[in-house]
Amino acid sequence: MYDPVSPDDGKRILVDRLWPRGMKKEAARIDEWLKDIAPSDALRKWYAHDPGKWAEFRDRYRRELDKKIQPLEHLREEAQQGKVTLLFAAKDTEHNNAVVLKNILEA
Repeated sequence: MYDPVSPDDGKRILVDRLWPRGMKKEAARIDEWLKDIAPSDALRKWYAHDPGKWAEFRDRYRRELDKKIQPLEHLREEAQQGKVTLLFAAKDTEHNNAVVLKNILEA
């Protein structure tokens, strides 16, 4: 969310449940906000962006996604139609829910 918008982004989809702190909606330039595909509040709070919990977070989030069939299928359809940029608010670009979603979409 905090990187500059690029014409190469394609469709910009926010995949977090909460709006990013300090980001004005006008500046975000998102095309869609898929709150329902984000990790549950319980999982998000448990993880607390602790890289030491990354492997377990990834497994738990994948299990949650097994029950989020419609939002995940919608995201797959968007990715099949063209380029999609998954937006997230975490400062850690390697350990966040968008990374898990990207890996699922690429599989």
